[in-house]
Amino acid sequence: MLRPPAGALDGVRVLDLTRILAGPACTMLLGDMGADVIKVEPPGKGDDTRAWGPPFLGGESAYFLGTNRNKRSMTLDTSSGAGKEVLGALIRKCDVVVENFKTGTLAKWGFTDAWREQHAPRAVHCSITGYGTTGPKAHLPGYDFILQAESGLMSICGAADGEPMKYGVAIVDLVTGLLAGNAILAALQARHRTGRGQRVEVSLYDSALFMLANVASNYLSSGKDARRFGNGHPNIVPYTTFAAKDGMIAIAVGNDAQFAKFAGTMDRAQWSADARFARNQDRVANRDELEALIGAILKTDAVDAWIAKLTAVGIPCGRVNSVAQALNDPHTAARGMVQTMAHAVAGEIRTVAPGLRMDGTPTSIRRSPPTLGEQTEEILREELGYATERVEQLRNDGVI
Repeated sequence: MLRPPAGALDGVRVLDLTRILAGPACTMLLGDMGADVIKVEPPGKGDDTRAWGPPFLGGESAYFLGTNRNKRSMTLDTSSGAGKEVLGALIRKCDVVVENFKTGTLAKWGFTDAWREQHAPRAVHCSITGYGTTGPKAHLPGYDFILQAESGLMSICGAADGEPMKYGVAIVDLVTGLLAGNAILAALQARHRTGRGQRVEVSLYDSALFMLANVASNYLSSGKDARRFGNGHPNIVPYTTFAAKDGMIAIAVGNDAQFAKFAGTMDRAQWSADARFARNQDRVANRDELEALIGAILKTDAVDAWIAKLTAVGIPCGRVNSVAQALNDPHTAARGMVQTMAHAVAGEIRTVAPGLRMDGTPTSIRRSPPTLGEQTEEILREELGYATERVEQLRNDGVI
């Protein structure tokens, strides 16, 4: 098989000391962009998500398979002296080290800032924590669900008169992973100028607050706390979901000119001159009244019929799909967003493709998610130059 064109990070070696989602999502993204990612996992157990199921494919959890492609796996007992020796050798060989240990863990093992300055000065060290390295909660572990609650994200999700709700996926973990990837890329760029790596830090807590976006700005500007709007928008109306005759439709009217077209399509052109609805700020003030009027009209026809009418006049809208519908949508296929890869034990598996495109240095899926320790000997021999006898000794001692 022909090797795909070199990715943007071809030649960059990443040491992945993370588990669960934020760190693995970050390192998978780097791997998708061409980096050689070495994932270090505890012997016999591996990343916690290897056990998170069902579903399982050939004994491999779908959760793990979804965030660990384009990586090589090696097992290593980092609590042992020999394991720390191997870890130090790996750090020296890598351009990027990503870890999500509790604050101070690497330093406790001897890999202090001074050690890195002496032995791996060009390495970018990315630390992913729950709450950062300062502040009264710095010592606590971070969990996406808890951070959605503490950050206020949960308080703005759910029905207006219902309970706070978490997002359907671990969105704080995912955004933290994306921010970590951005920080790493920036540090690698800076290294071209300075010749040195640096320590970068991201935390679930900071990421969750960052995700409040305009909602945070609304509060900081007005002093008025945020509330839930169901599927609605705090600043724009109509911008929510409605029930049509045969399903749900999402409609996003972004400005007054769009609203005039929308009103005409509803056969209610007079709305655009109505003092209650003419300007967006008026529509926000009269949200419930307007949405009730719109909802009654939309129930008279099918989703596809409304999409055709609204799209024809430039109104953003779409069917509220299930996950299955979205992944089987013709546009998903046209974009190549579901790809197939061969796995050592799970057989042929499908995965969501990288979510970015680069025409000169394209992303690619070069490796399926590894089985636990699949490349341990390969990495020790080829990357660290260990002799067969030493590898066997490490195995006999339970280090790998």
